[in-house]
Amino acid sequence: MNPKVVASVLIIVACSTTNAQAQVTIDASKITCDQFAHSKVASIRSVATWLSGYYAGKQGNPVIDSKALEEKSVKLESFCQREQNFKLPVMQAVEQVLGKK
Repeated sequence: MNPKVVASVLIIVACSTTNAQAQVTIDASKITCDQFAHSKVASIRSVATWLSGYYAGKQGNPVIDSKALEEKSVKLESFCQREQNFKLPVMQAVEQVLGKK
């Protein structure tokens, strides 16, 4: 095979791979318990950290309590792993499990 053709194909593949790694945005209000508990949109830790920051921001609380974050994350994950809660939006689950509004 012609080396110029091979080089051209490799360059095209490399350039198209870069384009495929576009940034993804997620609407947190639409994440379901099923998606959260089974890491379908992002890792449990990532979503739990974002939720913690969101609710802390709403309350004007700039403090990060890593132990409390871990405990709340475990409670939320346990709640969301129940099949009857799979369709519940995770933000509603937070309000039910942790009483955050």
